[in-house]
Amino acid sequence: MSDPLAEIVSILKPVPSIAKLVMAGGAWLVERRELGSPFYCAIVEGRCHLTISGRAPIVLAAGDFVMVPEIHSFTMSSLQPPPRGTLPQRLETSPGVFRLGDPASAVDVTAMVGHCAFAATDRQMLVSLLPDVIHVQGQHRLTNLVRMIHRETVGKLAARDMVLTRLLEVLLIEALRSAGGATASPGLLRGLSDHRLAPVLRRIHQDPGGEITVEDLARNAAMSRSTFFDRFRREVGVAPMEYVTSWRMALAKEMLLRREASVAEIAARIGYASASAFNVAFTRHVGTTPGAFAGRA
Repeated sequence: MSDPLAEIVSILKPVPSIAKLVMAGGAWLVERRELGSPFYCAIVEGRCHLTISGRAPIVLAAGDFVMVPEIHSFTMSSLQPPPRGTLPQRLETSPGVFRLGDPASAVDVTAMVGHCAFAATDRQMLVSLLPDVIHVQGQHRLTNLVRMIHRETVGKLAARDMVLTRLLEVLLIEALRSAGGATASPGLLRGLSDHRLAPVLRRIHQDPGGEITVEDLARNAAMSRSTFFDRFRREVGVAPMEYVTSWRMALAKEMLLRREASVAEIAARIGYASASAFNVAFTRHVGTTPGAFAGRA
């Protein structure tokens, strides 16, 4: 059987960006805006606030891990932040190591913070299937992975980028595994935790070129068409055939980028009876023809 989570992480293509060890003391605050990139943080010791735009503050404590697949603006601060308007105090004490707050204050928070990027051409669709915020407590494996990423980032060892890419993939999978279940926000993880929907999602990923209809998927889930449609949309966040089309187009983009097959062959692989039918569907979904998309890439 296909593994939808592994496939989506593979196509997302996480690539390294920034990894920092942050030590803070006293009253401090860091603010970042207009990032639009994945963010993660592991708290080694102490407690602090993380405030993501549009959400209530989260108290992070030692042993906590948080990941936001797409963050645009956020603040991290001491539990008692400095008065508004206070200039931030930030000092890089060594490569990749930062001191926040009054240098004379004792360090009471240590955190490992990182940013990465997703190189996928269909990044927006894939990210929409992931939880908005992943907050995990007491998963030491995640902290250890973040520590390995930081060490690899500041080091100058051979094959560093390859190692970082693999570590980021494992970190993302581990974080998503930890965040799975019925309490996750609508998306792939919540769908995979549903015993009726999980086989359907695996079938879609295993055979995207097969003949797929809502009726067939409902039978696969042993549900009526209307009940299945409502449940899939509620748990996964999109309608069944919208998911199928989006996944087919994500695969088509990857094949076009790799130039591993002709347009007609790609059409057949992802379930279109002809190249012309695929051209119409691709243009409607992406806004340009497959040939033009491949040429731009």
